[in-house]
Amino acid sequence: MPPTDPLDQPADAEDLLGFVDASPTPFHAAEEAARRLEAAGFQRLDEREPWRVTPGAYLVVRGGSLVAWRTTGDADPLVGMRIVGAHTDSPNLRIRPRPDTGRAGYRQLGVEVYGGALVNSWLDRDLGLSGRVAVRTGAGGVDLVPFRVDEPVLRIPQLAIHLDRAIATEGLKLNNQQHLVPIWGLGQPTEGDFRRFLAERLDVPADAVTGWDAMAHDTVPGAVVGVDRSLVSSPRLDDQLSCWAAAEGLIRAAGTDPPAHVEVPVPVVCLFDHEEVGSTSATGADSTLLPTVLERICLAAGLDRESYHRALAGSRCLSADGAHATHPNYAERHEPGHTIAIDGGPVLKHNANVRYATDAAGTTEVRLAAERVGVPLQEFVTRGDMPCGSTIGPTTAARLGITTVDVGVAQLAMHSIRELCGRTDAERFVPLLAAFLAPAA
Repeated sequence: MPPTDPLDQPADAEDLLGFVDASPTPFHAAEEAARRLEAAGFQRLDEREPWRVTPGAYLVVRGGSLVAWRTTGDADPLVGMRIVGAHTDSPNLRIRPRPDTGRAGYRQLGVEVYGGALVNSWLDRDLGLSGRVAVRTGAGGVDLVPFRVDEPVLRIPQLAIHLDRAIATEGLKLNNQQHLVPIWGLGQPTEGDFRRFLAERLDVPADAVTGWDAMAHDTVPGAVVGVDRSLVSSPRLDDQLSCWAAAEGLIRAAGTDPPAHVEVPVPVVCLFDHEEVGSTSATGADSTLLPTVLERICLAAGLDRESYHRALAGSRCLSADGAHATHPNYAERHEPGHTIAIDGGPVLKHNANVRYATDAAGTTEVRLAAERVGVPLQEFVTRGDMPCGSTIGPTTAARLGITTVDVGVAQLAMHSIRELCGRTDAERFVPLLAAFLAPAA
């Protein structure tokens, strides 16, 4: 393959940081991916409207989720779909419906822990607020308005060691109800404080705010770090790194011309919300979002439901989600026969109990793509005496009945407010996903 082939070129970790910085919530992440795809010529469709579309490049956004695909050129739904899936959400702190609280002269906001957060990492951080607000319109409807406050309006101070001497011998112990309530000012709390805060930010009357999906985020941007600038430190690498790589990979795949003898599948990217809490929602991997969009792709191409099921039978899915690198300070927590190195290459994730969907057929598909673009691979399994996490992979495989493989970039501090991965691995992931989406044979 010529070295100038767009599939073969590494991406730029600085661009990854730009994506993550633009995406403090799943809603922002879906819109940032859509913005990039629209700039590359993809057209947004409305799920409520008929899809009388000609061959082209399209996307759909539903809340914090996105599905995008291309049917131009020789792409043929009957050949099947090449799907890359990832998730837009990350563990964090979410604002309660009645959040106004406080004690001892402090105004505080009630929060609920979302997902499996390393909650200690949220202490002593300057936190902003972001999400979306339901705003009543003059016509009797409701608009969902995104908002973002990058100012340090929240802080969760840790208890001084003088008042918790046991921390030195027993470690930090946090109660999610008691110890994670952020301070956001002084004085007495008043019912409606947070609603009025949102209304002022959006320049609407307070009684127009009918609800919110709001969450805290780290106000410190991600960075390339290390004495050799070999590492990426950032919020939400799990799994916005994969969202970024999937969107950029689809843009590259859409710009390639396959060899004349190759039957071309339809490349699809799906970025789901709510993976961190089980994927069971209207916008999660366990919803009808992806199967419905895939069926509508086939119907728009003039196929029938029988042809849709034939297309699924020829489809493949790559579930892109972060993998655990071997931690140098806790090497005993990892399977000794499967050491995972930062920048050792993207990781094929295996589990005999199908917590990951990887099997031999899917592994082969990824190996072919990796060989094509010169990307090394690693293989992960968890220790036999430790539980294993999961991804959208098994859920997507079960919903669609297609071969699925779990692959991700190795990282440390997964589910912390700040995660760490290798710069080279992040930059390799884009060409790997692009090659999977646009197979050469």
